[in-house]
Amino acid sequence: MSKIKVIKEKYFKKIKKTHIKEKAKVNWTWIIIVTMLAFSISFLFSTISEFIVPNVSYILAALITLFFILLNIIFDMIGIAVTVGDLKTFNSMATKKVSGSKLSVKLIQNAEKVSSFCNDVIGDICGIVSGSTGVALSIMIASQTNINLSLVTLLTTSTIAALTIGGKAIGKSLAINKSTIIIYEFSKILNIFYKI
Repeated sequence: MSKIKVIKEKYFKKIKKTHIKEKAKVNWTWIIIVTMLAFSISFLFSTISEFIVPNVSYILAALITLFFILLNIIFDMIGIAVTVGDLKTFNSMATKKVSGSKLSVKLIQNAEKVSSFCNDVIGDICGIVSGSTGVALSIMIASQTNINLSLVTLLTTSTIAALTIGGKAIGKSLAINKSTIIIYEFSKILNIFYKI
């Protein structure tokens, strides 16, 4: 057996062992918690979408849709900021006992969970709900203006998609370049409800 073949076998055995160890690190508690949170938040937002939006004026329905788009963009930005955030900066702030810095440290240390919650749970739910509020809004506009429903739906859903994608593109750029400010401001808001 050649020397290269022996080295390759050792390398692949090492990768296989590492991969097996990584597989064993599935955090089932977090998966159950995040699933339950997703269900609860989705239920709440869908209730707003299904029962409130059809019973208000189409201007208020448009504002509710914009609220969900904005919420999606903000939480996507927070999720990315926490993922790229600099732990050293917040550790330094925590030693100086700056308000909210300990929570910022905790957010960065749990970046995987924070990102999963912000980007996947809130982001995906807001995306779905803004789509369904958009459909309700389309029906309202079409019935009040006698414009073709298909045309209104196409324009509304395209506008929602464009605002979401464009907003997230701006948000991602801000999150990467201003992560420290975003994390700190978010931590100050969280600090009102959750003290460390």
